Amino acid sequence: MAIDPGSLSPIGYTSLEALQVINLLYQSLLTVDLEDNTLKPGLASAFPEVERKDSLTFFHYQLRPQAEWPNGSPVTAQDVAFTLKVLKSPFIRNENLRSQLEFIQDIQLDPSDPGRFTLVCQGYTPEMQLLTGDFFILPSYLLDPQQAFNAIPLSALSSADSTQYNTERIRAVAERCNRLGSPESKDISQGSAGYQLAEWATGQYIVLKQKENWWGKNAGSADSYLTANPEQINFQIIPDNTTALLALKNAQLDVLDNIPVNEFDQLQRDENFLKNYDLHTPQGYDLIYAAINSRKPAFRDKRTRQAISHLLDVPGMIRVSQQSFATPTVGPIPPDRKDLYHPQLQPRPYDPVQATTLLKAAGWIQERNGWYRNINGQREDLRIELLYRAGNTAYEQMALIFQQHAGKAGIPVTLLPLEGNVYSQRIDQRDYDMHFRGISGNPFVFNFKPLFHTSFAGPGGLNTTGFGTPESDQLLNQINEAESEANKARLLHRLQEIIQEEAAFLPLYFRKERIAIHSRFTNTKVSGVRPYYDLSSFMLKP
Repeated sequence: MAIDPGSLSPIGYTSLEALQVINLLYQSLLTVDLEDNTLKPGLASAFPEVERKDSLTFFHYQLRPQAEWPNGSPVTAQDVAFTLKVLKSPFIRNENLRSQLEFIQDIQLDPSDPGRFTLVCQGYTPEMQLLTGDFFILPSYLLDPQQAFNAIPLSALSSADSTQYNTERIRAVAERCNRLGSPESKDISQGSAGYQLAEWATGQYIVLKQKENWWGKNAGSADSYLTANPEQINFQIIPDNTTALLALKNAQLDVLDNIPVNEFDQLQRDENFLKNYDLHTPQGYDLIYAAINSRKPAFRDKRTRQAISHLLDVPGMIRVSQQSFATPTVGPIPPDRKDLYHPQLQPRPYDPVQATTLLKAAGWIQERNGWYRNINGQREDLRIELLYRAGNTAYEQMALIFQQHAGKAGIPVTLLPLEGNVYSQRIDQRDYDMHFRGISGNPFVFNFKPLFHTSFAGPGGLNTTGFGTPESDQLLNQINEAESEANKARLLHRLQEIIQEEAAFLPLYFRKERIAIHSRFTNTKVSGVRPYYDLSSFMLKP
């Protein structure tokens, strides 16, 4: 891992590194089998039965009878209800996940079967089936031993006013949930998946150990993808790429992903290395983008941001930093989703002449040493501080290319590589001009509300650029409610146009993953969907 996960909370994680570990500790109702990139039942025994009545949709679920918690008690519908209440609770820090479940209004438990329940949802979209099963189920016996949340109807937390439930007992549960996933909370950070957290030395390593007599080994035909084969999984946290590659070449690592392009190319030609390792390049759904802080006075005019986007030489960046392992894009939709990707929109080209024209139109005055303008009687120079994660060779190369092109156009760019936690903190606090970053997606769901809606633009929200217009906010809501694929495509096409017009969030390219896995393993399930391989399924070759 390039960075420490920070938190392994299944309701409050903020990094992809954390998600990879959490997937080995907790389970959701539905899961993705990386063997064939298909959706399959997880804790649920089957896909939900769907029933539509007027403006409501009912998803009828049945849990697997074998599913159990670490103490041997069964996973029940009551645990699902508790989890949804936690995810919707205003007393718990889970803002990034809460929006994804807005459409779930209530849950109905079956009094005759503790494993059966119905989710009552507002409206209907084809993606709802996945979304109703795409959240980690929490053990209520560990987090709410006094069953304080049992008395709160889920429908009440779905409404505007839930202050009546802000009691001492509820606050105690909230405090426990907010502590979930920290290195000091191993006693409550336990799920129904095949592993448990054994050790966590912050910034150094994380150790997971296989549970004894784990229930998933008796899940019938599902045991091909509900797996816990390795007895122990050790994650080494190595921020520096050079150090990680050295550890790989010395056979101190079994798996390394996100290998820099030049080093990956060398490994492909290293016969001694290839005797012991297999190399993989699945087409992924990781989007690399540039972000401009539209809140800052210098960047509030979209013409200024458009000018900056014309100084991003994306083909050059791909050539230098990714070679053939990337595909340019006009938006956050993967180009291989041809039904949803905008068919006419073209990536904004590298064009310093157009950048100059736009800067002048935005009121910037060109001098010998750069650009300035007067704002409220104060002189403001156009300068950019560009943040990116230290040790990431691709970002470093891209930053140097941008610095060179912007400098020729008269815009000084200061490069500021930062360690993972400091870098994330600066962005979360909106303390930046521009940064490079990556986000992970999938080919199943396109809920961009947390990323682009103005309600998520505050400190800590995922909308770090301040992007958003009344039209884009409305589009984001409509996309999540669209019932037909044709209507969703039309709405997503318009969203991509606005994203390019506003030029605060600048999509650059989707990259292929570059992975090395020791050849003594089989059943690795290498995929384009994160985490690109299933560690729980690894087996040793005879």
